[in-house]
Amino acid sequence: MAELTITFLGTGTSLGVPMIGCDCRICRSPDPRDKRTRASVYVQGEDYAWVIDTGPDFRTQALRERVRRIDAVVFTHSHTDHIMGLDDLRPFCFGEKELPVYASPETMRDLERVFVFAFNGQNRWPGYLRPMPYVINGPFRLGSTEITPLQVLHGRTPVNGYLLRRNGEPLLAYLSDCKEVPAAAREAVRGVRHLVVDALRYTPHPTHMNIEEALALAQDVCPGKTWFTHLCHDVMHAEAEAELPPEVRLAYDGLKIEL
Repeated sequence: MAELTITFLGTGTSLGVPMIGCDCRICRSPDPRDKRTRASVYVQGEDYAWVIDTGPDFRTQALRERVRRIDAVVFTHSHTDHIMGLDDLRPFCFGEKELPVYASPETMRDLERVFVFAFNGQNRWPGYLRPMPYVINGPFRLGSTEITPLQVLHGRTPVNGYLLRRNGEPLLAYLSDCKEVPAAAREAVRGVRHLVVDALRYTPHPTHMNIEEALALAQDVCPGKTWFTHLCHDVMHAEAEAELPPEVRLAYDGLKIEL
């Protein structure tokens, strides 16, 4: 039995694929792997389940994957494509249960500002979201999983990536929005079983890795398997995978990884 199951709720960039108003061949692709909602993953263990980021597509994603349990939410950063589905976690607060919310100090401040109605503690009606904020200042545990925050750079914006361990073994590193992965983060993920990394498109971008940069990172840190995420409408799934080495694949919405 797998220790953890990772479900890719979304693998798209901030505009999603297809993009509104675009008739390019990838936006018109019949391949369901080319339909990409905003980036997020659902992590299930035998004793705990949580989600990393809740973008504006979260409700649709949770219904599609029949999500029945969420014990916590962990945020990478506060850009709208990663936080705007937070209020859709209300069903997991029914019965006036509190939902642990983990974020960096900067991201928590933004969450408290954007979702002031939930965080101010005054509008505590039974059906409301009841976040229990936990500011990340080092490794923490969710169930039997140890989670280590890894600071990467999304242009000038610091973003938390996360390294998931069980019994000391590094199982998965999630680096969704990044242009630079500093040396400390590279060392932390070296040899990890699965690396999930931003690979926006083929051409360079000021705040995201492109495919060439993501490949170079994978070659440097030598994971067992690499999964590209946060993909835009410049990347056709079947064509891109045909050009990649076998240990590097494109993630797609609904993909499950057993760890």
